[in-house]
This record gives sequence, structure tokens and C-alpha cells, in this order.
Amino acid sequence: MLRINASGLRLISKSLNVQSVKAVKNIAIDDKDRLSKPRSQIKGVELLRNPSLYKGMAFTVEERQLLGIHGLLPPAVLSQQVQCHRIMENFRREKDDLSRYIALTNLQYRNEKLFYKVLIDNLELLMPIVYTPTVGLACQKYGIAFRRSKGLYITIHDKGHIYDVLCNWPESVVKAIVVTDGERILGLGDLGCYGMGIPIGKLSLYTALAGIYPTHCLPIMLDVGTNNQQLLDDPLYIGLRQKRVTGKVYEEFMDEFMDAVVARFGYNCLIQFEDFASHNAYKFLQKYQEKYCMFNDDIQGTAAVALAGLMTSLRVTGTPLEENKILFVGAGQAACGIADLVALAISRKANITFEQACSRIYMFDVDGLLVEDRPEGQLDGPKNKYTKQSLRPTKNLSDAVEQIKPTALIGATGVGGIFTESVIRKMGQLNERPVIFALSNPTHKAECTAQQAYEFTDGRCLFSSGSPFKPVELNGKTYVPGQGNNSYIFPGVALATTVFQSKHIDEEVFLIAARTLSEQVSESDLVAGQLYPPMKQIQNVSVKIAVEISKYYYETELASLYPAPYDLESYIRDQLYDTTYQSYVPNTWTWPEEHTKPKDFN
Repeated sequence: MLRINASGLRLISKSLNVQSVKAVKNIAIDDKDRLSKPRSQIKGVELLRNPSLYKGMAFTVEERQLLGIHGLLPPAVLSQQVQCHRIMENFRREKDDLSRYIALTNLQYRNEKLFYKVLIDNLELLMPIVYTPTVGLACQKYGIAFRRSKGLYITIHDKGHIYDVLCNWPESVVKAIVVTDGERILGLGDLGCYGMGIPIGKLSLYTALAGIYPTHCLPIMLDVGTNNQQLLDDPLYIGLRQKRVTGKVYEEFMDEFMDAVVARFGYNCLIQFEDFASHNAYKFLQKYQEKYCMFNDDIQGTAAVALAGLMTSLRVTGTPLEENKILFVGAGQAACGIADLVALAISRKANITFEQACSRIYMFDVDGLLVEDRPEGQLDGPKNKYTKQSLRPTKNLSDAVEQIKPTALIGATGVGGIFTESVIRKMGQLNERPVIFALSNPTHKAECTAQQAYEFTDGRCLFSSGSPFKPVELNGKTYVPGQGNNSYIFPGVALATTVFQSKHIDEEVFLIAARTLSEQVSESDLVAGQLYPPMKQIQNVSVKIAVEISKYYYETELASLYPAPYDLESYIRDQLYDTTYQSYVPNTWTWPEEHTKPKDFN
């Protein structure tokens, strides 16, 4: 297969005539090896059914005649911009967010480039629809929302021939996989096969926020059953109607899956784990991290975005990271992941051991404050390193805050409203600028609302949430709450990893991502109360994160792409997915307006 990047084209131009170069450009940049057969062979109805090639009514008269679709479309020729306008007009007429989600999903299945063009151009409006919080509702209603299969469904009954199932995927080049078994979808619990909405949504953001080609992305649902009896009784349920398989059989199934991915798509194929139950999430991360190119977004992505928010808050509070006292409410995979990365950052910053850094971090779980000799005892797991000796047991969060006097309160519980008025007011009494993160998704699971956080601290808190909240008006001032959304992190990590073909993804990658994200917050953002850059800047943020991570990959010899590009950022931007329609008429290819024409193309 022909694979030529922009640098290669410049070399070719020196030895080929201009007409030949135009033909090569048309193949190399337009197709990028994304199709299983040449474009010239895809015509007629087959082309109209291919979402990667379909342009709706933007096909010109010449294209319609050449491609055998003349008469199969209304006669008018509408530009992509007009199509975007029509999509948004219909979007606004939908009666609720679930209907809007379904409408956008149908567009994605029908016209890929138009879907991503609309999403990118209206990012702040559409992100809550394609991602949290609406994606949570869509997963709960997936039996109703389901229209067309997207991605792969691998069941426990496929154990022994998972590789064969992967071979059924039509794209031979897959660079990124998002996989879930649906056991812990957001804060909603076991949704079984309905959890497929999460991998699909995440990979949509891979493309929209990081420019990774959609045909290089593969969402996978590992269906091993569900313990949600309501789903098992649901006549619309699309998954296996059986209880979850656990134990040795389940672990062998996962081992086979990881090996099958490598056999089918290579060692450099990125595998992002999403919404596995806490005990499995940590186990698989420890088991696979150094053997495969993988990461767990719930643990590491959440950790990086929360750490970035903390780093940004230091510019306001003036308190060094190592001098903060941080209380986590919740001790699951998200909380422990954040705590571990924060402790690693503290240890690097203060030049102390990881264990010493852990002394600055406290945890409050379902049984209360994590202290030695509490009546409920401790459970084995990653939270135990944060057990304290000098504090008394308590199940009252306000009492725990009084004992610890934390500078930052971070919630990752999935329990809506656990940050009560007394808790928030106590944080305000103890700190001039209290840091309060309510990170649980979706919105109704947040530990407190933005309104409550600002109101009970007289507007002094530095607030962030997992799901979006509207700006808050208080005492004549407008506060714009930050959203500690993983989408600030995982697209950039994936972009660097897929472009430079990293062998592994270690914890340093997420420290780099957190630091780089924090550096993108401007002073004007801080004045408005934001701890993260505006959502409309997230594509550029992803590129900046990818650049810094790629430097690390080359420094540590984790990258597999050699020789290393001279200008990493330019090389990354050359690889990004282009949402503009391309011409199908021979010898009419032109450089998209937003790209700069190379100097040696005349």
C-alpha cells in the first residue's frame, strides 16, 4: 500500500513533473490507506453508503456522473457549510438531549466528515451531547437509541477465537482501541452491553479533539454478561442475557483479547481501558501496562486532569503543591488514581519519597475516614497507602474536614450532594481560596453543584466538576466553573502515542500531560475562575500535549518512528484528520484553505 507523508511528497516533487505530483497528492493525502480498495472502484450506491466517502448533496454534477450517482441525489449542489447549517437547524428543533444524541449519531453513521465538521465548529454546544452528561443517559437508553452497529462486540462465548472476530473488522490499519466490559459506566454502575456508548463517544473525541482518523479507531465491547437484573429483563437489551463471568475464565478471556489485538493490529496499537470495575481496572493496569501499549482513562486520565486543575489553582492560592493537604472523598479507582499521580508529583517537586508524599493525602470512603483501627477495618487495595494513624475514626465528612483542615477537597464518589452546605462552608472558613472539585459523572451524581460551591464560600472557591455546569451569577459577579473533563487529556496522549508509535505509556506521560494542560490556562481564564482552558481551545491543547509527550517518547526511546521529525509540532499537525470535502474529479485536487501550501509546490 502507498503511504506518503508531506515530507515524502516534497522529495517526490523534485523528480516528478507537476501533473504526476498532483496525482500522488490525491492518493496519499486524500486516502491515507484508509480504504480497502481504491476510490475509483467505489461507485454508485456503494459510495453513498460509505460514511468515509459520502458528501451528501455536495457532490458536483461532474462527480455524480463520474461516480455513477447521477439521479440518486436531488439536483441541487449544496456546500458543506450549508449542510452544517441545516444540521444545526434540525439539532435545535429536537425536543430533548437524547433525541439530539441520536440525531448526531445517525449523522456520524451517514456522513463522517460532516459529523466531525459540525462537532468541531460547535464544540462547546455539542460536547455535552456526544460526551458527558448525555452519553450516560444514552447508555441507559441504549436499547431505544440503538440504530446501527458500530464497533466490535466480543462475547465470553468467543473465548478461544477472539483473533478471528478481530479479523472481521474491515479496516486493516487500527491505531487506537477503546474497550469496556460495561461493569461501571460513569457513576451509573453495571450497564452491560449498553456501555458501548462510552467507547464510541470516546473515539469520536479522538477525532474531533486530536485529529486521529476515524477509520484508525475501533470501539470494542467485551460482553461477559451483566449483573443488572433490570437489563436482563429488558426486552430491548442488546447483550448476553446471563450473569457476569468472573474469576479465572474472565481473566483468561482478557489475556486472550490483549494478545489477539497485538496479533491483529501490532504492538503499537493503543488500547484505552474504559469503565471497568475498580478491582479489575487496577489489576489489569498493573498487569498490562509494561507489556502492551495501554492506559486506563478512569485511573490515569482522570488523575492527570485533576492534577492539572490543582496545579492551576496554585497560581491563585500561592501555596506550593507539597504544602497542600488534600482530602479525597471516595476511594475507588478514580480517587486512588488521582491521589497516586498527585503523590508522584509532590515527590518530584519536593524531592521526597513517594511514601512521604502520601502523608499529605487523606481519604474518606464509604466507611468514613481512612484511619488505622477504625471499627469497619480496611480493605486491601491501592487506598491503603493513605491510611493515617493520628486521626480518630469518623463517618461524618464535616468532622473529617475539621480534623484534617484540608486546602483541597476532591470528590469522586458517584454520590450526588455529599458535599453538604456545612462541609462547603467549613472549607470556606479554613481557607481563603478553598479548592473544591466535584468530579463524579453524570451531572446528578456530582458531589455538589457549582451554584452551591460558590454560594457557600461567598464566591471564593476554586471549583471544578466532571460534568459541565452553567456560569453562576453571585453578588453581581459571574463565575465560570471549570470542567475537569478527561477530554483535555486522553486525546493528546493518544495523538502522541499513535503518531510516534510508542511501545508503552508510563506514569510520566500523565505528569507531562497535566503540566502542559495547566500551562495552557491564561491569566484571563483564572480571573473568570476557570482552572482549565476554554473548551473551544481543546484541539490546540491536544496538540501541545502531544508535542511535549512526544519529546519524552524520544528521550526515553519509547518511540518507534525513526528518524525523529525535525519539527515535532509541524509533523503532528500534518497527520491530523481534515474534515473538508475533497474532490473526486481527477486532477482537480487543491490544498484545503486552512493548510499552508508547501514552498516547493508551484
